[in-house]
Amino acid sequence: MTLNQQSTIELSTATARLSFSVRTDVGSVRKVNEDSVLAQSPVFFVADGMGGHAHGDVASQTVLRVFDEHIARDLPSTPERILDAIHSSNDAVRDLSAADDYGTAVSGTTLAGIAFVDAGDDVGYHWMAFNVGDSRVYTWTDGVLTQLSVDHSAVQEMVDAGLISREDAEKHPERNVITRAIGADEFVDADVWLLPALGEQSFLICSDGLTKELDDAAIARVLAMDIRLDGDGRSCADILVDEAIEHGGRDNVSVIYVESTFD
Repeated sequence: MTLNQQSTIELSTATARLSFSVRTDVGSVRKVNEDSVLAQSPVFFVADGMGGHAHGDVASQTVLRVFDEHIARDLPSTPERILDAIHSSNDAVRDLSAADDYGTAVSGTTLAGIAFVDAGDDVGYHWMAFNVGDSRVYTWTDGVLTQLSVDHSAVQEMVDAGLISREDAEKHPERNVITRAIGADEFVDADVWLLPALGEQSFLICSDGLTKELDDAAIARVLAMDIRLDGDGRSCADILVDEAIEHGGRDNVSVIYVESTFD
């Protein structure tokens, strides 16, 4: 699936203009795409159904359905509504698992994304980033790619503890083991960040199918091209997914690239 769109959110004192490109692909090895993407203002996210788990594709699609039911389109949301959608998604995904399911039989999915929210009169409009699992949210500012989210994974915990380097983590045998997921536990613990909506801002959201194949430097090189569509009619998301597949495409690959202007 490929999507390239623009949208506008009219506010009482300002206007938020959004441009985004989206691509999700099964990759070169998998037979089923367990990734789901939502790119509908004011919410943009990637949900990566847990490979090897029951109903991984259904789990990620369930999150998309719940958010679509909870969040009004083309209007600012609120942090409370986004959190409610996350917790409701967790309940809905858990309902997919039978009472006696455990371990790899439990339905689950990662969730990483951003939402344009009104955080209240004293706080104002913000981008709210959220993450559960090892899908990622990056910011792209002045030619610098910065990972905003923190992977909820076994190898990231080893990196944080100083046991292995970030480079070693990319090759570690437990690199696919995640420590948090939608549907894995009765209560979901999501990381959230609030970034003031100011001027021009850009975000990259992706499943680990991208970051398994391309390091941050390779991703930054594509973003630095600063193109809407290349000579083949490909968007930024298209190019990133194509490059991940060219490097092996061992997993499903999903990318959302969002550019916003707030004035």
